Amino acid sequence: MTRKKRKIFKKKGKVIKDLTRNIFKILNEDSSKFYNYKQIASKLNVSDTDGKTQILKKLAELKANKKIKEIDRGKFQINEDRKYSIGTLDITSNGNGYFVTDDYENDIFIPNINLGKGLHGDVVRAYVYKRKRSHKLEADVVEVIERAKTEFVGVLQKSKNFGFVICDNHKMYADIFISQNKMNGAEHGDKVQATISDWPENSKNPFGKITTVLGKPGDHNTEMHSILLEYDLPYEFEPEVEKEAQDLPIEITDKEIAKRRDMRNDLTFTIDPKDAKDFDDALSFTKLENGNYEIGIHIADVSHYLQPKTILDDEAYDRATSVYLVDRVVPMLPEMLSNGVCSLRPNEEKLTFSAVFEINEKAQIKNQWFGRTVTYSDQRFAYEEAQHIIENCKLTEEVKPFTMPVDISIIDAAYEVKAEVVEATLQLDKLAKILRKKRMKQGAISFDRVEVKFNLDEEANPVGVFFKSSKDANKLIEEFMLLANRKVAEYIGSKQGKPSNKTFIYRVHDEPDIEKLASLQNIISKFGYKINTDTKESTSESLNQLLNDVQGKAESNMIETLAIRSMSKAVYTTHNIGHYGLAFDYYSHFTSPIRRYPDVMTHRLLQHYLDGGESPKADPYEEKCKHSSKREELASKAERSSIKYMQVKYMQDHKDEVFEGVITGVTEWGIYVEITKNKCEGMVRIRDIKSDYYIFDEDQYAIVGQSTKHMYQLGDDVKVQVKKTDLERKHLDFNLIED
Repeated sequence: MTRKKRKIFKKKGKVIKDLTRNIFKILNEDSSKFYNYKQIASKLNVSDTDGKTQILKKLAELKANKKIKEIDRGKFQINEDRKYSIGTLDITSNGNGYFVTDDYENDIFIPNINLGKGLHGDVVRAYVYKRKRSHKLEADVVEVIERAKTEFVGVLQKSKNFGFVICDNHKMYADIFISQNKMNGAEHGDKVQATISDWPENSKNPFGKITTVLGKPGDHNTEMHSILLEYDLPYEFEPEVEKEAQDLPIEITDKEIAKRRDMRNDLTFTIDPKDAKDFDDALSFTKLENGNYEIGIHIADVSHYLQPKTILDDEAYDRATSVYLVDRVVPMLPEMLSNGVCSLRPNEEKLTFSAVFEINEKAQIKNQWFGRTVTYSDQRFAYEEAQHIIENCKLTEEVKPFTMPVDISIIDAAYEVKAEVVEATLQLDKLAKILRKKRMKQGAISFDRVEVKFNLDEEANPVGVFFKSSKDANKLIEEFMLLANRKVAEYIGSKQGKPSNKTFIYRVHDEPDIEKLASLQNIISKFGYKINTDTKESTSESLNQLLNDVQGKAESNMIETLAIRSMSKAVYTTHNIGHYGLAFDYYSHFTSPIRRYPDVMTHRLLQHYLDGGESPKADPYEEKCKHSSKREELASKAERSSIKYMQVKYMQDHKDEVFEGVITGVTEWGIYVEITKNKCEGMVRIRDIKSDYYIFDEDQYAIVGQSTKHMYQLGDDVKVQVKKTDLERKHLDFNLIED
């Protein structure tokens, strides 16, 4: 079975996505025909000069690589002499794979016997052919060009003179052979990291060596370190990195202050999570004589301390992002920087990079300024404290000081919040709500998902589950961070309403995949919901309506997850195509340089342009964007894996309980059930349902009993009990409690 890829074409001024693949689709329709660039442009609905230029360049590139041939001047045809293609491997959990290449419209199935020692993510050369009976395409890997990774985490199964590492990653279909002299002191049953060193021609298994012994499976720190290493994420800094951080000059001198806009006297405060240790953004608020407000979004000036071509900068780039596991943060920068000199802690002067706006009562921007500043934070709020002010105070002619109760405070006593801070918080909340309303009206999509959080004991064991939702205080910060990110991107990327063509770092989000939206529609129709995909506007509006309608329902988490999966992934790039989800034509990441390397690049480029610099070449920055996007994706996977681990660990102590849940997935081997109370998901295997013989009905997203015709369908309410918890695989098995 092939998996269809999306088909999306860009209008004037935008990069045409999947251009190679779509050109091949046209040329493969009839290999005897030939096309010129105008005919291809017409088939792709491209009419602007920029788009046609992209097609011409791509045709020249494909001709140079002998993927197509020019049979007459400007007329191109598929090169049928070419039997081999280069692409990447996507291995499935059952050990088969798909060959992903620009040469074909769809991914091509590869049976396990044809993988040719290729592993998930590898760049390979494959021979593509038609199966004789079905005429469907299959591929055979003939060469591994580049390994995606060679280091894997797993458990050592040791015999007398050798062993095998059974990898945690379910997409790693081959165990790694370890000879006696490559054990590195590991014992049978240890969780280890192994590196593949060779894969002999006549061996079913790759050969490797153990590089790190992590500990015993199930041990908390062992499992957390295993998660990080599985996704190639470090968990500590090398001594030379820490030393360079410690040796940085951190004194804020009068000479440095003289280079900056001094905003130390402006009322400034931070609003962050209660347990946050790094504060990379602050807001300042000043009432102007003309009735408007001057609002500053102040960001830690990491680029002042993090200089290019240093050990610190190389390390920050390699990491590219901080990683947030359930019980710990693995920072992008050493603690001395992330929690110390760069953190906008209260009652301390800090070097900052700021976006300052004059805003009127209608949240309209009247003036803006960008540049380096020095600031002083007067107050630190937790989100809960700011929310308490919003809910319990009002904007009047005379705003009074407000006493913060002990149980809300992040300190150990009640304290008085100054009247001007209360007024600033309330006024910022009022403006944020106007900004949000405008954004939603312009087509932004509101994914206000509930986050699963854990109460941990002193040994980091989960003793409770709670849900964290976004309230007004969270949205206040979000709107002003979005404002800064958008306006910085517009300032550099747009010149009199047209693209400036200056090299810059954008955060882009493509339009949804139409086929995925169709699949979403099929599923949500089972619950009585629908979406309208006729236009971009109707799609956004109906998605927002769907997300609003499912709030508080048992199926909410499942539908929200499916809706997110129908979206494209947001990535970093120098090629701006806008941000669909936020409904912004220009968007960058400016506000979190402590934890995101792209923000550091944004700061450097912005200052470069403020100083009158010329646009640098885009290619080096594009490579850094791709690296940052990849590292961000790995960090997200690690974070999800740590949540899954904690959910399984939490459920170990609840095996005797019966839970209400909802069916969130149906497969040929079982049903997935999410417990309503704590969002933990596990599987009920078909073979464990004893009341009937059930088979999978793909069309109805259900399993159906052959005798009773009873159906368990996606979205049905069920009751389950924990059958088995597997910490190593991070998997839960449930027993279905049948009526």
